[in-house]
Amino acid sequence: MAGTSVEQSYNGWNGEYIDAMHARWSADPASVDEQWRRFFDGFELALRGSGPTTATNGGVVAAREKQRQVDDLIYAYRDIGHLAADLDPLGSHRPAPAALKLEHFGLSEPDLDAVFDGGTLPVDGATPLRDIVGLLQDTYCRTIGVEFMHIQNPHQRRWLQERMESVRNRPVYTHEQKLHIVSALSEANAFESFLNTRFTGKKRFGIDGGESLIPLLDDIIENGPSNGVTAFTIGMAHRGRLNVLVNILHKTYDQIFTEFDESWSEDFLSGGGDVKYHRGYSTNHTCADGRTIRLNLSPNPSHLEYVNAVVLGRARAKQRLRNDTERRQCVPLLIHGDASFPGQGVVAECLNMVRLDGYTVGGSIHIVINNQIGFTTSPHDAHSGIYCTDIAKMTAAPIFHVNGDDPEACVFVGRLALEYRQKFNNDVVVDLWCYRKYGHNEGDEPGFTHPLLYEKIRKQKPALERYVDRLIDEGELTREQFDVLDQWLRTQLDAAQTRTKETPVAPTVDAFGSVWSGLTGKYSSKPVDTGVARDRLVAVSRALGTVPEGFTAHHKLTKLLEYRRGAIGADLPLDWATGEMLAYATLLVEGHAVRLTGQDVERGTFSHRHAVFIDTVTGDRFEALNHLAPGQAKFCIHNSPLTESACVGFEYGYSLGDPDMLVIWEAQFGDFANGAQVYFDQFIASAEMKWKRFSGLTLLLPHGYEGQGPEHSSGRPERFLQLCAGNNMQVVYPTTPAQMFHVLRRQMKRDFRKPLIVLTPKSLLRHPSAVSRSADLVEGHFKLVLDDPAVTDPSSIRRILLCSGKVYYDLIEHRAQGGHDDVAVVRLEQLYPLPDEELAAVLARYDAKVELVWVQEEPRNMGAFRFLKTTLWEQLDIDPLYVGRDENASPAVASMKLHLQEQHRIMINAIGLPDSGTAAAQDSDTRSTPPSSRRLAAS
Repeated sequence: MAGTSVEQSYNGWNGEYIDAMHARWSADPASVDEQWRRFFDGFELALRGSGPTTATNGGVVAAREKQRQVDDLIYAYRDIGHLAADLDPLGSHRPAPAALKLEHFGLSEPDLDAVFDGGTLPVDGATPLRDIVGLLQDTYCRTIGVEFMHIQNPHQRRWLQERMESVRNRPVYTHEQKLHIVSALSEANAFESFLNTRFTGKKRFGIDGGESLIPLLDDIIENGPSNGVTAFTIGMAHRGRLNVLVNILHKTYDQIFTEFDESWSEDFLSGGGDVKYHRGYSTNHTCADGRTIRLNLSPNPSHLEYVNAVVLGRARAKQRLRNDTERRQCVPLLIHGDASFPGQGVVAECLNMVRLDGYTVGGSIHIVINNQIGFTTSPHDAHSGIYCTDIAKMTAAPIFHVNGDDPEACVFVGRLALEYRQKFNNDVVVDLWCYRKYGHNEGDEPGFTHPLLYEKIRKQKPALERYVDRLIDEGELTREQFDVLDQWLRTQLDAAQTRTKETPVAPTVDAFGSVWSGLTGKYSSKPVDTGVARDRLVAVSRALGTVPEGFTAHHKLTKLLEYRRGAIGADLPLDWATGEMLAYATLLVEGHAVRLTGQDVERGTFSHRHAVFIDTVTGDRFEALNHLAPGQAKFCIHNSPLTESACVGFEYGYSLGDPDMLVIWEAQFGDFANGAQVYFDQFIASAEMKWKRFSGLTLLLPHGYEGQGPEHSSGRPERFLQLCAGNNMQVVYPTTPAQMFHVLRRQMKRDFRKPLIVLTPKSLLRHPSAVSRSADLVEGHFKLVLDDPAVTDPSSIRRILLCSGKVYYDLIEHRAQGGHDDVAVVRLEQLYPLPDEELAAVLARYDAKVELVWVQEEPRNMGAFRFLKTTLWEQLDIDPLYVGRDENASPAVASMKLHLQEQHRIMINAIGLPDSGTAAAQDSDTRSTPPSSRRLAAS
């Protein structure tokens, strides 16, 4: 029970009132109530221990000083008591810091029997210091250590204090609860033990030494519904994943043993599949109270912490679909390693996003499996702080350090973490101190580098045995009862292995259930009609150019608003931004939500988009895309933090959670995507093949050579093309606003989802030739190949220039200057999957002997050339010549003058000198492929 000490006036340190009360007590102790008598009796005792004091006022002053010292002691225990907590199951000595000793506060042994005000401690009135210290040590210095005084919100601190101090961080569990905990521990232990004996030598990255993770997770999930949770999205690395899959997500023993025996070959055909400790799983869990909760464990590669952002994005999507505006229904649960949590930068990136409007998920529950070693790396080489969890303080998250050999303490902090997250919508961390029984994997020898540590581990009694002994001593369990449970579990495991040798069981879940129902994983190049009726285009165009009455837009945007209002109605040339905005608008009124994030996307890096207007008088925001028509879908646009990696991972996760939403991440410049390369390699490009997980994530990567130097020219198309195989994703480089309009709409109108990589323009945003007409939006679809519209007589063409993107406009401008009518410029709008049939059909218009040249701005070792040279040869028997920049380790030159010279040489080599009428001039600096024979496919 939380008591309130003496009187409010005392707690407020009303000196005159205390002096008056002391004078009354001195004259007649019976004249004050019992609490004040105990208080002054205690101080008299303390003063006698400190020496004689003759003056009454002097005694009161000394009493005040003693109380201040006790207050400091109480604060210190709350602040640094964790440093003296018994956290290490291996028994390493953690001496109490000097800052917690009585002498540090000017107190001494005789003061222990004096009574003091306990402040907000749950004590009744004035209390002996001995009892105050005992309560604090019980709460903060046993098998739970807590860091929470760094939290600046006093309400949160007080809530935590009351929850912990009222039970001294050790609640009383019922008989049934204790049996449930021992059952969860037994299931974890039996599973690891069985795998260790039946599949000796096979990697499993077991949880041996950290088995308390299972009852901890189990209790969090069981208490989810009573705390308003309907779903947990879970992310974790490989240690303990198999145990979590089986004992938390209910993946069956049969499924696990099928994977160990590799008797289910379907996933491995065509080079697919992944190791079992990287896979994910989804299930509906029925809690003890009968309520159901959705559990989803995301697959994760060996890049341990990168799944965090994916899980957060997936949770955000689920929250939107549930209309979970308070973000209490879907809770991210992230399980980390003690080396990776402080060591991998994506952790800090995700923590920084905790309260950002575009990324908040209402807080995550973090659990660190603290093995006290990372592979072979000791803690002093892994992190600079006292704990591996210090980085979490940046979010003002409470951190519960707990001894993994005390499963009841683990369960308690797990439940407290859940309740805190639900009440305050903030991150919370559980640091589960345990050990790793074997090496980094079961075949590794840890004794090479840590012989003393592993000598301790070999002698360590497992947490299950310790807890069973404790329950037996408490009379809660008999040895016979435990043996029956243990034998039953082993019988179940043995029977499952026997079954799966004869009848393997599919180890994965259907990828097209739930929100993915109705979609397929099969790619099709069949055109999809993405045209929009003119009257609808007129309506949304008008809405895009309209702001509320009384809204004061920036005066420089007045013409833009006028243009948008009348662009379709007056059939004006449509620029790039208008084509993009109309794509979003039409999707929204058709019921497809759109999410667009990235650095400065609201205005647009190049001040072109202006999807958000700011009132110059009030500062209010207005998003026209959310005011198009009644019943439209939601447009979500957010400027991102200066982060690429976690933001891309977040959007990828969002696309997994809601395939009916167009989810887009835009790089500020295309090569800024470099910072997210792990997500491109390990998730976006390969998740379909490895895990049967599909995504419709769209990336917008500004690309084009305009003399802006090495870091602002290239979206690195070569890297994405290198990752392309098996129709796993789409890479496009559109050249008109209409093409941009159609390709964005196509992404949502197909019956499958594949990642879409769009190389977007910079200078073309305002290029007078890079425009479309409303008719281009009303009819048709995204065209994979665009023939040269200027060619009226294909038989007159002696050379075909095949290209993509911005260089097309440079080529046609140069051609016009020299009158080179015998050169055709054909645009390959989709680089992958290569539209071989469409390209062959276009080329068939021309003479088979005509020269075919691939032209690009990028260096020879970059861009699409090397990919296309191989692909065109294999699919169309075409071996194109090359015109472009020479090989280079850097994407682009830094000098504008040199850039222009290089660009001009490309034009000359591709078409010829403007005044020569011939294409004979060649320059070895920019065209390194000599003339050679090549064949054009006839069909």
